[in-house]
Amino acid sequence: MTNDGQWLTKLVREIPDYPQPGVTFRDITPLLGNAGGFSRAVDELVHRFLGMKIDRVLGMEARGFILAAPVAYRLHAGFIPVRKAGKLPWAVVREEYSLEYGNDKLEIHRDAIHPGESILVIDDVLATGGTADATCRLVEALGGRVAGLGFLLELDGLGGRQRLAGRMVESLVHY
Repeated sequence: MTNDGQWLTKLVREIPDYPQPGVTFRDITPLLGNAGGFSRAVDELVHRFLGMKIDRVLGMEARGFILAAPVAYRLHAGFIPVRKAGKLPWAVVREEYSLEYGNDKLEIHRDAIHPGESILVIDDVLATGGTADATCRLVEALGGRVAGLGFLLELDGLGGRQRLAGRMVESLVHY
C-alpha cells in the first residue's frame, strides 16, 4: 500500500460554506460511488491495523458506518454502530460533545462492548476530534480499550489529533 493519497483527494468533493459559512465540507460520496476507490480506501484502512488484536470495529453515524462495516468484515471483527441521540432502540450510554459548528450527543447500546475488548474506531473525517473523543469515552465507559482510530481524511488545522493525544491515529490523507 502506498501513502500517496492523491488518488483519494481526487474522489473527494469540496463543498464550501456547508453546513454553514466558513466550513468546507469534504463529501466522500464520489469515493463511495467509485468501486475501485471505495475498495482501495477500505483496504488501506485495514492495512493500517493488520496484525493488531481487534474484537470489534466501531463506526459513527453515518459515514463511519459505511467504512467501518467492511473494515470489520476484513478484520474478522464485529461491527458496532454509534448513533446520534434517540436512534437506538434499547438501553444506551450517551456522551455529549462539541464539533466545529455546534454540539451533539452520541449513543451506544449498553451491551455493545464487553470489558477488556479491543475496539477500532473508524470514521470518514478527523476535524476537531470532538466526535472521535466522545466515541473513545463511550468505549472506555463500557470497559473497552481503544486499539486505534482510523480516518479517510484529517483536517490538520483543526487540532483533532492533539485532542486524541496518546492514542494511535491513522489517516489516509491530510488536508
